[in-house]
Amino acid sequence: MKIATYNVNGVNGRLPVLLRWLQETAPDVACLQELKAPPEKFPEQAIRDAGYQPIWHGQKSWNGVAILSRIGEPREIRRVLPGDPEDIHSRYIEAEINNITIGCLYLPNGNPAPGPKFDYKLSWFKRLTAHAKELLASKTPVVLTGDYNVMPTELDVYKPERWVDDALFRPETREAFRNLRDQGWTDAIRKLYPDEKIYTFWDYFRNAYGRDAGLRIDHFLLSPQLESRLVAGGVDRNVRGWEKSSDHAPVWIELTDA
Repeated sequence: MKIATYNVNGVNGRLPVLLRWLQETAPDVACLQELKAPPEKFPEQAIRDAGYQPIWHGQKSWNGVAILSRIGEPREIRRVLPGDPEDIHSRYIEAEINNITIGCLYLPNGNPAPGPKFDYKLSWFKRLTAHAKELLASKTPVVLTGDYNVMPTELDVYKPERWVDDALFRPETREAFRNLRDQGWTDAIRKLYPDEKIYTFWDYFRNAYGRDAGLRIDHFLLSPQLESRLVAGGVDRNVRGWEKSSDHAPVWIELTDA
């Protein structure tokens, strides 16, 4: 079972890129972030024509998450991260596919830090951590994937000294990710490539992609039931070089059958 995550940075503006990537790589499940489209503007028919059944949680101009499946209809569990009924941002959606619970998330950026946006990022992280603890307690296979907007270690960022004050790399952010992971989750890409420089995002400015001045901010966290089933994973970094592509590249893992 191949599961991918991709921050598309505008699902309609970059639809040709998304459809080309789906056709060329054929993930069984694709989790998308930053749709930047209200629910009624999600390109449902184009996605279905590509062979995928989608569920999505959109929002005008900002945010937005979706789960696409070509191995059966996703059974939606929730489309809001618990813990704050006043939070109306479309940043989380969860479904069951093939007896695996898949949470697709778009964690807040948090800049400028310190400030209200950084406070929101940390509070969202706390809610995610609380929900993740409940998911672990369920003893079911779980994948939590998406754009976490955090570089966990210095290995995950080009020239880390330039990022010390950024919300994606501040000590509070990295500690929040570490606390989440230490509940018992496996960082899938780091398990496969413990010492390698791997990036998933390259800014549009200063030829960042050409210089490989990137960040690893898109992650897969696996529950203990799935760690032994992890057999492969990687980044489709060539997609970042396509015309009118997102500033993120798709990331994927492969799991053996139970």
